[in-house]
Amino acid sequence: MNLEEALQATDALMLDVVASEVSVLQDASRYIISAGGKRIRPHILFLAYLSAGGDNLEDAVPLAAAVELVHTATLVHDDINDHGRIRRGRRTINEEWGRTFALLTGDYLFTKVYSLMAPYGELNVIFSEAAVALVEGETLQAAAVKDNSLTRETYQKIVAKKTASLFRLSAVLGARFAEARKEHVEALGEYGFYLGLIFQIVDDLLDLVGDPRLMGKETGLDIAQGKGVAGVFAHLAGNGSGSAPKVAVAEAQAVAKDDDPFLPIKRRLIAGGAVEEGRQMARLLAGQANAALDRLPPHPAVDELRDLVTFVLERDS
Repeated sequence: MNLEEALQATDALMLDVVASEVSVLQDASRYIISAGGKRIRPHILFLAYLSAGGDNLEDAVPLAAAVELVHTATLVHDDINDHGRIRRGRRTINEEWGRTFALLTGDYLFTKVYSLMAPYGELNVIFSEAAVALVEGETLQAAAVKDNSLTRETYQKIVAKKTASLFRLSAVLGARFAEARKEHVEALGEYGFYLGLIFQIVDDLLDLVGDPRLMGKETGLDIAQGKGVAGVFAHLAGNGSGSAPKVAVAEAQAVAKDDDPFLPIKRRLIAGGAVEEGRQMARLLAGQANAALDRLPPHPAVDELRDLVTFVLERDS
């Protein structure tokens, strides 16, 4: 089984594992899974496994499916929290089935991970730690938005927990499953962590300047809710007074003649250096991700992991 076949097998297993006699759970789960996605986390897991000497990708498919199911569940819950209407080019589950069934579908996806991870013993421990960190990060973000207290430091902590933890998990699971040496696991864990930070920063920048037609989801949600890169700069613009984000959103929403009601804020944030600072931070982190890979023995899978850094850094969707 090659890498592409392993990714296809991961999708097939996810669709299979969410089978349920309760049709709405099965239909909604398969709806979001079949919408596709980048599958970056399974990709990382498989490449980490190969780089550490693993030679049977088929055996690692359940691990990859478990990681991607957790990620998918968070997307469903995110769309509820953000009142998102489009995800992966489709109407979100909460738009199709309503908020209650969307919440239950997200819960269902989370619980299905138990059956996938049951055979893997101690790997469940690091999996659970990453899942806890993910929820902690989402909660920190919600609290910061509610209190209008999203500083650079808080933003970095949120990103480390809610996104980088799952990227790190993907790399560590792959390496551990291949029974890699401790030094190999640690290097890949660092790589995954830095790649996750890059991914979230770029994602936040795309919410500010990206084309929703390419992204397959709405943009401007971070501005509206005072989170992400936009939220940090809006908060700083108000010197922590708590008024700037709310006033700016109200101003933007009043510009009904614009196709993008948040265009005034976007222009203000871009002029203030939000995009360039975010890109600079992402470039620095890319250097750290590649430095972690430099500690690994040469291998085609390591080269592909390095290519992923470039892909995540330069993506436009």
